[in-house]
Amino acid sequence: MALPAPLLQLANVTRRYDTPGRSESLTVLNEVSLEVAVGESLAIIGPSGSGKSTLLQIAGALDRPSSGSVLLNGRDLGALDEEELAAVRNRQIGFVFQAHYLLPQCTVLENVLVPTLAFRRSAARDGAGERARHLLRRVGLGERFAHRPGELSGGERQRVAVVRALINQPQLLLADEPTGSLDDAAARELGQLLLELNREAGVALMVVTHALSLARRMGRMLELKGGRLAAVS
Repeated sequence: MALPAPLLQLANVTRRYDTPGRSESLTVLNEVSLEVAVGESLAIIGPSGSGKSTLLQIAGALDRPSSGSVLLNGRDLGALDEEELAAVRNRQIGFVFQAHYLLPQCTVLENVLVPTLAFRRSAARDGAGERARHLLRRVGLGERFAHRPGELSGGERQRVAVVRALINQPQLLLADEPTGSLDDAAARELGQLLLELNREAGVALMVVTHALSLARRMGRMLELKGGRLAAVS
């Protein structure tokens, strides 16, 4: 029986940056290949400056590789223009960062619904409000719909950011140091929440983190070092 096609495929991805004052470009990623299955969880670890965030940005269509290919559901992201990439990011990929990037003037519910505003057709937004309320209740924020970010704790703000990332029902959730600004208790709670939502929603979860305690909870752990990926036992 044939195995299902991976959700995300990176094939020989290299990313170079030109640097002022240097004749040679800086290679951050060196022919990295990676496959992510539907619904799986994995962590990318590695020293600071190793290219973890760059890898996540390329996987999420926020950056393009210098060479190599990135496929999402078999679709070559390198063949898409910027408008098409924006649609992929909005509808198929969710992002959670160390900084929550919530709009301070908006309520919790309004912040969660911001990604749905990109849909031109009102039919595409059907059910978004109730979905947002359901997810906020699910993460323990059922009493916070009308609160603004400044009235929430750091852990609560990150939970809002997670719900916002899931509101358009993506297939892939990318988290870049999601617990980096939280205390130990809040970090543990957020890590547990991400894994529970990974299982419940069937969304593939890819986490970049310095926190080994979080990385070890994922189904798979890889290390990025010297521009290359290797499995961690």
